[in-house]
Amino acid sequence: MAPRRKCPVCGSKQWHKDSSSGLVACSEGHVIQNFRNESGETQDLGNYTMRKRTLKSGQKKGARQSRADPKLYHGERARFHYYQCLQLVLRKQIAALVTLWDLPPEFETVCRDVWALHLTLLPKPPPAEPYHHMREQKGIDPDAGGTKPSSDNPEESRSDDDDGSGSQSSSSSSEQEDPELAELLRENSELSSSDEDKGKAHASQKHGVQSSYRFVGTYDRPVNCIAVLVVACWTMRLPVMYKDFIDVIESYELPYLDFLRLLPSDMTCHLTKHAVHALSPHFPPSTLYIHRLASRLAKLMYANYGVFTPELNASPVLWRVVQQCLGGTPTLYRLAKKLGHILSLPLTLHHSLLSTLRRIAPGDPEFQLYDNVPPELALVATAIVVLKLVYGLDGKLRLPRDVEDPASALPNVHGYLSAFRGISEADTRHNEKRFSSRIPMSTGDMDLATIDEFLDFCERVLVKPQRGESDQQILDNYFPVSTEYSCARLEVVAPHSIVEGLSATKINVDETTVLQPGESYTIYHSRDVLGNLPEEQALIVTRSAKWVGVSEDYLCEVVERFERRLRRWYYKERRREKEEQESEGEGLSNGMED
Repeated sequence: MAPRRKCPVCGSKQWHKDSSSGLVACSEGHVIQNFRNESGETQDLGNYTMRKRTLKSGQKKGARQSRADPKLYHGERARFHYYQCLQLVLRKQIAALVTLWDLPPEFETVCRDVWALHLTLLPKPPPAEPYHHMREQKGIDPDAGGTKPSSDNPEESRSDDDDGSGSQSSSSSSEQEDPELAELLRENSELSSSDEDKGKAHASQKHGVQSSYRFVGTYDRPVNCIAVLVVACWTMRLPVMYKDFIDVIESYELPYLDFLRLLPSDMTCHLTKHAVHALSPHFPPSTLYIHRLASRLAKLMYANYGVFTPELNASPVLWRVVQQCLGGTPTLYRLAKKLGHILSLPLTLHHSLLSTLRRIAPGDPEFQLYDNVPPELALVATAIVVLKLVYGLDGKLRLPRDVEDPASALPNVHGYLSAFRGISEADTRHNEKRFSSRIPMSTGDMDLATIDEFLDFCERVLVKPQRGESDQQILDNYFPVSTEYSCARLEVVAPHSIVEGLSATKINVDETTVLQPGESYTIYHSRDVLGNLPEEQALIVTRSAKWVGVSEDYLCEVVERFERRLRRWYYKERRREKEEQESEGEGLSNGMED
């Protein structure tokens, strides 16, 4: 490194150059003499001057590669594919019900029509996605129409035709010769419309309305297929209940839980994680949820297309309630039917399908509270009211004093309650409901026969079915090997076999302190959280609520509402009879005076 020159005046070795004048001075400000300032900026370079320049590579920077799976569908195409999966599941459910319940082939036709009405009544119906996707692949805007806009005013079109022919020919020739102008005009109109849409969206967000997109709504879930099946069964007057669908769902006989394994791989490979989550319900739906969706569908079908869903085939359902749920007799069936007529029970899917109540006073309602409850729940509540009228179910004995009293044809209260407890215990050992998710069961408490049945159940539910049967499956199906525990399997216990042989209620002749049926009737408030039901009534309410598929509190609310409705009817009848007697007495007195 060359040594720095010293300033001849002060001896400093620190120099700096002034950028404006080009002079070099030391730190003390002494200007160095005999310094040549050369400028390196030239305009014309010679042939022997070295020039450095940067050459740009010819490679173009590629676009960012997407990591998304090209097989997955998104947007409206994914929604259309989602409904295709639902429709295939519905067809499998129809085939399963036809086999399980031995339904006629017309059931599939009715389900198909109800499903078509359900799709049209959705808040956002599924789009014609294959058509739009084909137009997008061809580079055509799916929202743009293919027809030219026509003038609505004939006079304007006539005045346009009366203009100079030269202008018409020049404009037509310019449009034919310059298609880029038409494309620019179209893009300009699209930009203006998009700006307007953005302004509207911004205004809506300003007012607190935020636009949100949900892939699956309430009426797009798989439970709506069950609602379609329910409406189809009501249309064919089949005496089915919501609990029947829940039972076959829990036993995996009706495809609903984990039915993605039943779909072909050609369809499941296009589903996103949101679609897979929507198509994978983990629990069966509740009775009230199915009824809400089915009643909504029946109401919209009647309001929009005039398709009326008939009433429930109540007689077989009421007999199932009396025999299977309560273990009753034909006398209880007859009394419950008569009381249901007095209470005006709702037997339709929606209260709007009923004829309105006769309004006597201007303030009278057209509908009654709890008119939109599930019909089987209303029948169960009516039968419980009949049992309370006959037995009391409050720990106090009630005996009829007349042979013609219907209570004398019913079983003794003590024998009936003990038999009812036997029915509840038999349900826990029922073969069809043993492995339900609602029944707590531990494998440590199972015997060998129950474990074998549980393993067979798991194999049928968890193992993916194969298209072709293997040799082992053929042997198991057609040549089963008998085991020593096969005879130990529990048999199905019918409720009527337990109630048979009970003694009838005795007639009270001498004891005046014993209450009569219907006397000292107690209505328990369902919202009293600190109160408790009597043991007899709690036993019946617990089993009935489990049999219908609702909570005990909700059943108590319906029972209380029906009891208060019956009380109003009773006092109204007494008031009417009193008025009739008074009118007859006035007529007799007027006749005697004449």
